[in-house]
Amino acid sequence: MPGTPKGKTTENGETAAPRRRQARGERRVSQLLAAAAGVFCRTGYAAASTNAIAREAGVSPGTLYQFFPNKEAIAVELGGQLLQQAHEMHGQAFLPENLQRPLPELLDAVLDPVIAFNCENPAFWALMHGSGIPGAIDQEHQQLHTNLLGRVEGVLHTFCPEAGPAELTRTSNMILGIFKSSLDLILAHEGAEREAYIAELKTVLLRYLEPMITAPHSD
Repeated sequence: MPGTPKGKTTENGETAAPRRRQARGERRVSQLLAAAAGVFCRTGYAAASTNAIAREAGVSPGTLYQFFPNKEAIAVELGGQLLQQAHEMHGQAFLPENLQRPLPELLDAVLDPVIAFNCENPAFWALMHGSGIPGAIDQEHQQLHTNLLGRVEGVLHTFCPEAGPAELTRTSNMILGIFKSSLDLILAHEGAEREAYIAELKTVLLRYLEPMITAPHSD
């Protein structure tokens, strides 16, 4: 509580000084994670170092080590936060009501938030697809991919109810492969060029999927 003398307790029985120290610690952790995100984007995880992250954050290596013992711990913390955000974003992209939309609108509803997330968090792509990433991150990323594949298969099943499980899995893998390859190009460009690549991705997926659709959807 502001204005509480040092050593005095607040109404809930907590001392003010430890709470301020905790808030400062949380800000420092956020600062270090933001710095790590920048370094991972520029150099990749394998080439990054704690010294580079400390320089990016404007602190000494000793300060960094007060919060993280090594580069792997930083990556695990940052990756965990980004993966949680990705799970939440996928939930919003694959809302049940989106399945009732015509295919072009469905592609907009699903792809736009996924692309926006990756553009706003380039460290996600750099960390999840980089070499030498910690096993904990790789395992969680594989689970995210498995969940995403299941979501795509579920969407396809509503549009193509006659397709068998093997066909649905194969088509879903192709969709994700096309998306990931295109995302590389999207992230490498900005402004109008980025928007053009996004439009091209949607055109490719639309032309790929339209011949497969057997179930009617509202226009």
